[in-house]
Amino acid sequence: MKISKLAGILVAVIVAAAVLLFVVGIPSGAMTSAIQSRVERDTGYRIAIGGASKVSLFPGFSVTLNDVTLQNPNDRNPDSRLTIGRVRAELPLGSVISGKPHVSELTLTRPELRVPLIRARAPTASSPPSAIRNGRQIETVIDRVIVEDGVVVMANAADRVEDRIEGMNAEITIDAERRVSAVGGAQLGGRPAKYEIKAALPAVDAQPVPLEFKLDAPDLLPAPLAAKADVRLRGTLLQISGLSGTLGDGAFNGWASADLAGKPRLKLDLDFQRLDLGNPRAPAQPAGAPWSDARIDLSGLNYVDAELRLSAAELDLGAAHFAPASIDAKLVGGVVTAQFSQIGVYGGEAEGRLGIDASQPTPSFSLSGDLDGVRALPLLGGLAEFDRIDGKMQAKLALRASGDSQRAILSSIAGTAFVNVRDGEIRGLNVARMIRNLTSSTLSGWQQSGTEATDLTQLGASFRIAQGKAATADLALAGPLVRMTGAGTIDLGAKTLALKVEPKLVLNIQGQSGTAQSGAANAEPVGLGIPVMIEGPWASPRIFPDAAGILDNPDAAYARLRQMGTGLFGALGGGANSSAGGAQGTDNPLGGALGESIGRLIQQGLQSGGAAGSPRDATPSQPPSPQQPGAAPADRTDDATMNAIMKQLFGRQ
Repeated sequence: MKISKLAGILVAVIVAAAVLLFVVGIPSGAMTSAIQSRVERDTGYRIAIGGASKVSLFPGFSVTLNDVTLQNPNDRNPDSRLTIGRVRAELPLGSVISGKPHVSELTLTRPELRVPLIRARAPTASSPPSAIRNGRQIETVIDRVIVEDGVVVMANAADRVEDRIEGMNAEITIDAERRVSAVGGAQLGGRPAKYEIKAALPAVDAQPVPLEFKLDAPDLLPAPLAAKADVRLRGTLLQISGLSGTLGDGAFNGWASADLAGKPRLKLDLDFQRLDLGNPRAPAQPAGAPWSDARIDLSGLNYVDAELRLSAAELDLGAAHFAPASIDAKLVGGVVTAQFSQIGVYGGEAEGRLGIDASQPTPSFSLSGDLDGVRALPLLGGLAEFDRIDGKMQAKLALRASGDSQRAILSSIAGTAFVNVRDGEIRGLNVARMIRNLTSSTLSGWQQSGTEATDLTQLGASFRIAQGKAATADLALAGPLVRMTGAGTIDLGAKTLALKVEPKLVLNIQGQSGTAQSGAANAEPVGLGIPVMIEGPWASPRIFPDAAGILDNPDAAYARLRQMGTGLFGALGGGANSSAGGAQGTDNPLGGALGESIGRLIQQGLQSGGAAGSPRDATPSQPPSPQQPGAAPADRTDDATMNAIMKQLFGRQ
């Protein structure tokens, strides 16, 4: 319903009421019927006045009507109507008598506009009756309109859906040059919003209306919105051309149109300099907090069809940044299909497809995508608040889920995923030190340190996901100092880990390759004698050797391992039964054959000579010079010295 047409109808009501009330006073039922007949004759709309009405002469001429209902008799949906608790108009008596009403102030108290939500488009839709009947047009002059406590109700009774815009208050002024200015506020889904509108009404309805619009909704928009455009209404087709504006500090331009006959059909094409699809003004969730159970309502997607094209030089999704980005999407019958390609993502590219089906009571989702050459740290940190892994990432995703909350969606994810990260680091974690610490105690948490890191050659895993649990059997980590293989499950809905891994220390100087040097049989990675469990919340899990009773009585469990002659570093650990460890076996689980093996490997590294501050310079004594009589060969180092170095390396006394 056009605003100008609505104003004309209301003024027709006021004029008819003013003339009749001025003569008769409080109208009887017959007089009310006369008002209704005259309004319907002049406007085509049916009006009902359910309450008392009156004329006041002091302090000025005014007309008040109570419980007014306005409805289009040709509308197929009986729920489409406007009701107003009270209509009060102040106008000079002379303008009423002359037939050219001039309303100085029109106040609408508790207006309620009911808009039916239509799930399917009808082949044809009835046009609203014109405000021109029998060759007569209602010429209206209104200086000021006040709306108090208005409500817009959008509902579909069959679907039991109802959305409300409440607390609508507005002050609208119209000057002599037909320039309109409106300021006001409302509650959108219980969230406050403020707006300003400026427009210049044309002399002819077919001409476009220049319009400026501002909206600030802190809980719904990431920043204040300001826009301007030329707006034209041709029948039921609303056209918006020359659209430009800013969303926060990002400018945009484009065009839009809306076919308002029955179920709305929108077309929108916008190009942004910078677009933020998150809401930085929303309160941040504490680290490690569970997924939200708050309901995500997507039912509104069923009551509009749309074709959208969004492009942005820069796109922010939460804390993740993409540049450039282009998205094409269609919405038909509550089903969204969105395609994105060649999106720039932190030095790499991404492409994929997103589907949302809101046509059923529980919405479902699908996502497929490829990432290539993307830097892992900023992407994972921005999307999942995971800021520990850095490097070049390749990933393939094929996922599906359903649910109406974060927790429900994450707990229902199914599909496959593959992730591979190369040439980077694990930040804040010293994996080699964690392995060393496991030889004497269980760990609680990741033992994070802001100053340490573990170099990463490759980290990869493939996952099969069902009911929100991602299972892998090929987790593999390789780096210059450590190796790790493993298997287990990541519970995405509960944010927990249940992994069994086998970590190893790499003892050769070419640890990147993972193969022993020729002729160095003892240069293979050295692992713990038993697997290691990683269990609990992924923000701070428990890490412990997979030994019986290790959590109930750690001291006794470690003692039993040493008595078994294996220790946490297996037979090379120099336990009681180690043949190479000699007397050191029971006191030094890292001595004996392990010490000799590590010593020989470090000796190979020292053969090339050490710079200042190198391990060779740090040894307590230097081997004799090869030029001195009785000197040892340059490629040999005292095993006791090497064992001493390794004791310091692994924190042993």
